[in-house]
Amino acid sequence: MKAIRRFTVRTVLPEPIAALDTLATNLRWSWHQPTRELFESLNPALWEESRHDPAGFLGLVTREQLQQLALDSDVVDRVRAAEEDLRRYLEEPRWYQGLGDEVPRRIAYFSPEYGITEVLPQYSGGLGILAGDHLKSASDLGVPLVGVGLLYQAGYFKQSLSRDAWQQETYPVLDPDALPLILLREENGTPCLVTLPLPNGRKLYANIWRADVGRVPLLLLDSNIPANDDGARSVTDRLYGGGGDHRLQQELLLGMGGVKALRIFQRLTGGPAPEVFHTNEGHAGFLGIERIQELMSGPEPLTFDEALVAGRASTVFTTHTPVAAGIDRFDAAQIKYFFDAGLAPDVPTAKVLELGRESYEGGDPSVFNMAVMGLRLAQRANGVAKLHGEVSRAMFSGLWPGFDHSEVPITSVTNGVHVPTWVDPTVTSMAEHLAPDALVGGRWDVVFNVTDEKIWETRRVLRGRLIEDVRRRVNAAWRKRGAGEAELTWTDSILSPDVLTIGFARRVPTYKRLTLMLRDPARLKRLLLHPENPIQIVIAGKSHPADDAGKKMIQDLVRFTDDPEVRHRIAFLPNYDIAMARTLFPGCDVWLNNPLRPLEACGTSGMKAAINGSLNLSVLDGWWDEMYDGSNGWAIPTASGTASPAERDDIEAAALYELLETQIAPRFYGAPGTGPGAESAGAAGPSKANPEGVPTHWISMIKHTLSHLGPAVSADRMVGDYVSQLYTPAAQAGRKVTADDYLLTRELAAWTKHVRSNWSQVHVEHIDSGGLSEVPQIGDKLDVSAYLNLGVLNPGDVLVELAYGKVDDSDQLTAVALAELEPHENLGNGRYKFSGTVTMEHSGAFGYTVRAIPRHKGLASKAELGLVVNA
Repeated sequence: MKAIRRFTVRTVLPEPIAALDTLATNLRWSWHQPTRELFESLNPALWEESRHDPAGFLGLVTREQLQQLALDSDVVDRVRAAEEDLRRYLEEPRWYQGLGDEVPRRIAYFSPEYGITEVLPQYSGGLGILAGDHLKSASDLGVPLVGVGLLYQAGYFKQSLSRDAWQQETYPVLDPDALPLILLREENGTPCLVTLPLPNGRKLYANIWRADVGRVPLLLLDSNIPANDDGARSVTDRLYGGGGDHRLQQELLLGMGGVKALRIFQRLTGGPAPEVFHTNEGHAGFLGIERIQELMSGPEPLTFDEALVAGRASTVFTTHTPVAAGIDRFDAAQIKYFFDAGLAPDVPTAKVLELGRESYEGGDPSVFNMAVMGLRLAQRANGVAKLHGEVSRAMFSGLWPGFDHSEVPITSVTNGVHVPTWVDPTVTSMAEHLAPDALVGGRWDVVFNVTDEKIWETRRVLRGRLIEDVRRRVNAAWRKRGAGEAELTWTDSILSPDVLTIGFARRVPTYKRLTLMLRDPARLKRLLLHPENPIQIVIAGKSHPADDAGKKMIQDLVRFTDDPEVRHRIAFLPNYDIAMARTLFPGCDVWLNNPLRPLEACGTSGMKAAINGSLNLSVLDGWWDEMYDGSNGWAIPTASGTASPAERDDIEAAALYELLETQIAPRFYGAPGTGPGAESAGAAGPSKANPEGVPTHWISMIKHTLSHLGPAVSADRMVGDYVSQLYTPAAQAGRKVTADDYLLTRELAAWTKHVRSNWSQVHVEHIDSGGLSEVPQIGDKLDVSAYLNLGVLNPGDVLVELAYGKVDDSDQLTAVALAELEPHENLGNGRYKFSGTVTMEHSGAFGYTVRAIPRHKGLASKAELGLVVNA
C-alpha cells in the first residue's frame, strides 16, 4: 500500500549526549574527520547503513541503544569534547578576523547549486562543487559569508543505464525534515515566508531553510509549500530541470527572493547587513534588480540611475562559462511579462530590459542575456582561471566597444578545492609523524620527508580501495541493467591493484569529449591489454537529461566497456556524485581531461586528484594551462586552429595514445626511458625501478605535484584572492557611495548621465609630435601634443592617453604602453591641448596613437562606461 502522507520523526537524544544533534546538523562534519570518526565509533554497522550521514545515523539508533550510550562515560566525554571543539571553531577568531576594518562585515554569496555533501544533493557538477568548497573555505578562514540558494525537491537526477547502455534518469523526492536543515521561523513560530508577485494576480511563496556549513549559514528557498498553487509549488522541483518560464521563475526566486530571504535572516538574527553581494554565475543576476528596488523605495529614495550606481559598487559577478551557448537567455517579451506583474514596482520594466539586452554588435536585441545583465549590474567581474579570464574578455568585448580585449574589465580568480574535503585521510596520515595536519594546514613541503616506499605503499592502498568500490558499483549497475547474479561473477575480479589506473569523471557535454579515448578503439585495446605496461581506466559522468548527444557518448563508451575482452580493464560507473568521488580521486594514478581548448572554464576535478598524489594528463585548458610545469603531469598537445573537427580529434587522440604508451605507462612501471627515442621500455616490473620495486621518477613527480600544486589549488588560496582582489575593494566602494546620504552616488549618477549624453561631441582633432633626432634612437624622448574638442565636458572629465609600442606589418600596436597626457592649454570653445613625453626604450618599428576615456573617482576601471574616443 502507498502512504498518502509522509513525515520524519526526529530523534530525541538523552541529555548527556544531546550534543550529537548539534554535531550532526552542522555540516562541518562533512570535512572534519574526527567528527565522522566519533559517529562511526558509536556503531560502525549503523554508520555504514546510514551511508555516513550523521542525522540518518541517529535516526537508525534505537532508544535503548541511545540510553546505553548516554551511560557510557567515555562516549559522553568524547561527545562533550567534540562539542567544545566545534564551539571553538565557530567562535574563535580566525584568519579573516586579523585583517582589520577594511574588509566587509558580511558577504552574501548567491549560487543556483551547492555541492557540500551527498547527504544534501543540491548540485549537478563543477559549479555546485565549487560553491560548496567556497563556503567551506570561507568558514575555515572565518570569512563572514552567508550563502543563498534554492532547495530542490528532487535535487539533480540519479543516473542508471538501460540494457542497451542508454542513460536513465530518476528523481527521488527529498524530505527537508530528513535533511540537515532548520526551517526559519518568525518569533510566533510560523515559517518565514518570501513572496514574489506573478502574472495574472498569482503569487510565488517560499519558505527558507537554513543549513550550517561550519561558520557559514546557507539559506535555501523552497516553493513546495501549501500556500502555493500547483504551478508555483513546482518552481523548485528540480535543479536545471525545466526551461522557459520554469527556469525564469527559478532565477527570479533565487535572485530577488534571495535578497528578501537575506533581509528576513538579518532581522531574525540581528547580524550585519551584507556589504558585498557575490553573484556566482548569471542565474542569480536578478538580485541586482531587487537591490535597486530596495534603494528606490527606501526612506530616502534614489532614482533608478542612482540606485544602479549604488548597487553596482558593492556587487561582484563571476562567470563560469567560456561559450555563449552556456548562458541563460530569455525572450525579452517573457521578461516584460513577468516584471509587468509588479516584481519590482518602482523599477521601470524598460530599464530592466535594457540591462539584459544584447545591444551590441553581433547581439540579438530581442534577447535578454543573464550574463550581460550580471556584468552590467556589477562593478567587478571575474572568470575562474587565467585563460578563462582571457576567453571571457573576448567573449563579452561587445559591451566595451573600442577597447582592446586585454582592457575589458573582467579579471580572473582561479578556482580551488577545499583540501580537508577532498584529500584522503590516508594521504594526510603519511606525514602525520613529521608534522600533524601538515597537508590540511598548507605545509605541503613535508611530503619530501616521506620515503618513496611509504608513498608507493599509500598509492597502492588507495588504488585497492577504489577497485573494491568499482567492483561493487559495476555489479550493482549491471543488476539494474537486468543481469542476474550468476552472470556477474566476472565483476569480482575486474581491475588490478598493481595496474596503472587512469580516472576520467565529469559532466558529459560534447565539448568535454568523453569518447576521445575511443577514437582508435583497437589502439585503446592494445594499451589496456599491453603485456608489460597495461593501463586500466575508471570513468564516470552524467549527461544533462535533454542532451542526447551527451547520452550517445555515454552509450558508445559503455558499449566499449561491455566487451568481454576488455571489461576487466575499463569501467563506467553510473551516478557520479561526491560519495563516488571520495574513492575515485585518491585511487587514480593519472587524471585525464581532454576538453576542446579553450572551452573548459577551470575544471577542478584534476585539482582534487592532484592533492591526493595523482598526476594530471590534460589538454592545456582551464587551471592546467597556468599550473602545468612539465614535472607535475603531462600536457596533451592541441591541434592547430586550421584543422577540421574530425582532424583535430584524430590528432589529439593520437597524441593521447602516444603519451600513454611511450611516457606515462613506462614511467609508472619504472622504465628508465620515458620519451620518443628513449631506450626501449622492455619488460615491466621491479627490475626497472629501485631494488624495492618503487618507480623513483614517478614518486618524484608525486612529491613535486603535492608540494607545488597543494597550496596553489587550495580553496583557501582562492577565497583569500576573492577577499583581497574583489570583496574588499567592493566593500570599500560600497561604503563610499553610501556615505553622506549617498552623496557620491548622486554625483556619479548625474556625471555619468552628463558624460553619456555628450560623449558624441568628444573627438581628437589632430596630434603633433617632436623631440626625436633625425634617426630616432633608444633613449630619445618623444614629445606629443593632442588637440581635443571636448564639447561641454571639462578636462577633468576625461583621461587622455598616449598609447605606444611596437607595430606589426598592419600597423597594429603590440606590447602597448600607456602614458597620460596632461591638459596644458584651454584653446576655447571646448578645445584643449594635452601634452606629454615618453622615452624610446626599444628598437624596431614604433607607433603611437591617442585616445580619450571618461574619468571619475567613482569608476573602478577605465573601461567601465564602455566609452572611448580613439584618434
